[in-house]
Amino acid sequence: MVEEEMRLIEIGRVKNTFDEQVADDYKEKTSEIHIHEQYSEALLGIEEHSHIVVLCWFNRSDRDILRVHPMRDPDNPLTGVFATRSPVRPNPVSITVCRLVERRDDILVVEGLDAYNDTPVIDLKSYTTKYEVDSPEFPKWIRDKRR
Repeated sequence: MVEEEMRLIEIGRVKNTFDEQVADDYKEKTSEIHIHEQYSEALLGIEEHSHIVVLCWFNRSDRDILRVHPMRDPDNPLTGVFATRSPVRPNPVSITVCRLVERRDDILVVEGLDAYNDTPVIDLKSYTTKYEVDSPEFPKWIRDKRR
């Protein structure tokens, strides 16, 4: 197996009040994404979308843990991190669909971002229903309201 080193470029930073812990009700909380000036042209038209996909680099996460009890609940089975949404993983990339509340120049106000204050943002994408899946199946330990 050949491992390849990759280079990511930070395009901005998260600004919110989640310094030590992400709030349980983060889906109702707003955060700001401060886009670095050299990438401001890439924001053209983003305000036409109600939702965006935010990819962050969870720089505080442990990259050596490969198995976890999902949702930090010891009653859940020990599970490989690739089968979870745990922030600990070899490459701590997060992906979250957020509601775009407003754009103020190079600042995006979003709702529902599960990232700490000052987390690096590595990419943004417009949200589309193109990739939604019909009738997905989940392990029993996932608490999904749509089940």
